[in-house]
Amino acid sequence: MSKKLVIKVTAGADAPERCSQAFTVAAVAVASGVEVSLWLTGESAWFALPGRAAEFELPHSAPLPDLLEALLAAGTVTLCTQCAARRGIEAADTLPGVRIAGAQVFVSEIMADGVQALVY
Repeated sequence: MSKKLVIKVTAGADAPERCSQAFTVAAVAVASGVEVSLWLTGESAWFALPGRAAEFELPHSAPLPDLLEALLAAGTVTLCTQCAARRGIEAADTLPGVRIAGAQVFVSEIMADGVQALVY
């Protein structure tokens, strides 16, 4: 049985500690060889856009652009369909490697065997 971790992050600059925790856990899991799927929802949706992670600051935390780069290189990063639409974000606007998908795909991922899910 393979192990997969699905993380849904709802926080962005509005709740920086919660946001940073989600990205840090996801990046550490990827570095540990775990298959990771990170879902950007709510205010974290903005991080699907080029340059937005670089605007995020939280003292004593890893730089968000570095964490996001690691996740894009070795994991899956998904932008919520409805969250993107509410913010006027289209697929052509996002960073390379970010996919846009909805609740059906999220539910499918978290219901698979061997999956652990976290929401931040």
